[in-house]
Amino acid sequence: MKKILVCEDEETIRDFVVINLQRSGYITTDVSCGEDAIRVFEEQNGDFDIALLDIMMPGIDGFTVCKHLREKSDNIGIIMLTAKTQEMDKVRGLMLGADDYVTKPFSPSELVARVDAVYRRVSMATQTKDENKMITSGCFVLNAKGRTLTKDGVLIDLTQVEYQIMEYFIKNKNVALDRNDILEHIWGDNYYGDIKIVDVNIRRLRMKIEDEPSKPVYIQTIWGFGYKWQD
Repeated sequence: MKKILVCEDEETIRDFVVINLQRSGYITTDVSCGEDAIRVFEEQNGDFDIALLDIMMPGIDGFTVCKHLREKSDNIGIIMLTAKTQEMDKVRGLMLGADDYVTKPFSPSELVARVDAVYRRVSMATQTKDENKMITSGCFVLNAKGRTLTKDGVLIDLTQVEYQIMEYFIKNKNVALDRNDILEHIWGDNYYGDIKIVDVNIRRLRMKIEDEPSKPVYIQTIWGFGYKWQD
């Protein structure tokens, strides 16, 4: 089942989102505030594939809900809804663990496309293809069965986006990867958003895997082009 939690305080927008998601086959649970989003998530033991969170809400805002859900689950897909165009709002949501963001106003086709893309990524976590395959790169071991990454035997908590980026890097180690290639491989060739989503996720990954994130050894920047994995 494709289950999604929708948290939006504006009733007209919430109804618009719910109707279009239901038409696309999603089972929706909708709430109007951050407090209810956290309560429902806990009551249902986190049994959601995706959470769609408005950023600006009275009381507990979307950033706080995002952080709470991500602390509870690495697998849930999180998409932020924002009426703001400021870069920092997008960056902050991504750094807190969101997978994507959608800026209001948005069309039904854009919304569903973005949700579908995140759902495909989340659903991959339960697939058993290449379940016994493990890839080693220096001190890192990527486990395809559990979709996990360890460094020197220590498990590193990754979101599904982060896991996919690491998998792409390790399978292409010592190869300079264009930022557009990374975007297309992870988010799909019909992605509506900004390519800077790649840079933000790389920044978040470096904070998890590098000994000194400000002086990265493994994920190296190829200025004016993209990134390269080097072990």
